[in-house]
Amino acid sequence: MAHLVSNAVFAFGAGADTLIPLTGGSGRMGKMRIVGVLAPGRPPVVDVEIGHAENPDDLLAARGFHFIRLLAATGEHPAITVTALVSRTEPRGRQRRRRFSTPSVEVPPGVTPRRRQRVASYAIALSPRGLLATQYSEKIAASVLWGLPGGGVDEGETAAAAVVREIYEETGQDARLQRVLDLQSDHWIGYSPAGELEDFHALRLVYVAVVDHPSDPIVHDRSGTTAAAAWIDPVRWPQITWSVGFRAALHQHLDEARRETGVTVRAEPDA
Repeated sequence: MAHLVSNAVFAFGAGADTLIPLTGGSGRMGKMRIVGVLAPGRPPVVDVEIGHAENPDDLLAARGFHFIRLLAATGEHPAITVTALVSRTEPRGRQRRRRFSTPSVEVPPGVTPRRRQRVASYAIALSPRGLLATQYSEKIAASVLWGLPGGGVDEGETAAAAVVREIYEETGQDARLQRVLDLQSDHWIGYSPAGELEDFHALRLVYVAVVDHPSDPIVHDRSGTTAAAAWIDPVRWPQITWSVGFRAALHQHLDEARRETGVTVRAEPDA
């Protein structure tokens, strides 16, 4: 069962015990709406804008609804609408999600962080060569960590088109999307790659995708925050040093994505 995930994304800095909140790469400001339906094709029973630093789960719960699973993401940025299957009662057997604290840097006196909400889309992309992964470049403090391919949605672009574009720019692969899996919401205060202090709210759509004709990954956009890309063994993925949000997405959705795509890893992955 899918869940809306809210947690702080951070990376280890130079010191082993130092946590450095990161605000990610490019992506324009925008607002996203979440629309809830009681069954696919039925009229909405709840429709609310996700404001800065607001958790979609809390927005639904405040209106008497519980998230079941994501159905669709439509529209062009900055007017993207996420449609979710909801329930008036909490699903039986559903475990309460852990509530994460938000580690943030200390705000200097007299400084007001710039508020920013970033809408981005990523994919659990599978092929016979494995799970597609990207490693952050030295432009951000998370350069030791791996993530899923994807990035910010440009103005006038759909979330689906953005993730297909980003996958090619970051890995050189042509991906075929199957469906949207999840919406992650993260909020923290940290420094951008440019060094600006930001009150940052990340909204990430996570898709499942298939690469029908996989090749050796190559990073085309060397000016971005991706240093490397590789095919990862989907069985040994927990051994990779993933960022927090993407580790959560893989833990929750990778097995589901493998079942849905029916992809069997036949070639030796890169890692």
